Amino acid sequence: MLAKRIIPCLDIKDGRTVKGTNFVDLRDAGDPVALAALYAKQGADELVFLDITATNEKRKTLSALVDKVAHQINIPFTVGGGISSKDDVRVIKMHSDGEWYVYLNGGRTATDTKALDWAKQTVELGAGEILLTSMDNDGTKAGFALEITKQISDQVSVPVIASGGGGLPIHFYEVLNGCADAALAASIFHFGEISIPELKAYLRDHAIPVR
Repeated sequence: MLAKRIIPCLDIKDGRTVKGTNFVDLRDAGDPVALAALYAKQGADELVFLDITATNEKRKTLSALVDKVAHQINIPFTVGGGISSKDDVRVIKMHSDGEWYVYLNGGRTATDTKALDWAKQTVELGAGEILLTSMDNDGTKAGFALEITKQISDQVSVPVIASGGGGLPIHFYEVLNGCADAALAASIFHFGEISIPELKAYLRDHAIPVR
């Protein structure tokens, strides 16, 4: 089994890190530059920065803030929001028909494209990795969307990052044990509920290889 990755996520609004539930009820979670430096020091494998209102507000991502964050870390750094291309698509939500569909603009705009179909298409277009965020699970801390994560992981040839719902160490074990190549989380790290070293130690103790 290849080593799995733990990835903190910085959701950014008005220059601050925020976190909510199901993409609403946002609360302040701290300074993104300070958090980025902390997570890099703690052993995060990568960092994701998402300007969650850039696309909806039809503006470019906060490039100056991105630059400040980049100068504080020495790990891979992914930026999303305000890119104005197909790569903006990063979130899904289950409909009443039992299917998972793609949403745009930070979850504000529904499409009729099924998540699995879109994942396959993005790989055909050259995507090297998929960040799969379940809006239904986001911020709930009740566990990741295992079924759709496994479906997509099994049918694409690129790594899949699971996002949305991580609240307990066992949730990371469940999603990394045969579903995803990496797991992303935000609030549990931002608010000190569990640290990256603690989470990695738990996974190693449960036979999940981590970097």
